[in-house]
Amino acid sequence: MDVQVDATLDCKGLSCPMPIVKLAKKMKKEMQSGQVLMMEGTDPGSKTDVPKWCDRNSHEFLGMEEEAGVHMFYIRKH
Repeated sequence: MDVQVDATLDCKGLSCPMPIVKLAKKMKKEMQSGQVLMMEGTDPGSKTDVPKWCDRNSHEFLGMEEEAGVHMFYIRKH
């Protein structure tokens, strides 16, 4: 994905609800408005959880890529 990433979050090996818990904490405490976070994860449930979480929290879900079983989610903080 051709987007400038400001920070990454490694959630590989974690299962629900931990990826969302870590995502929420990172976005709230470390990210500034307009910055893009790339979250990596292996939990298949994240493919639906992350976009829904972004919707509920007014963050912009930019998309997802998958490589070797790892999902990479791109999220812009509102």
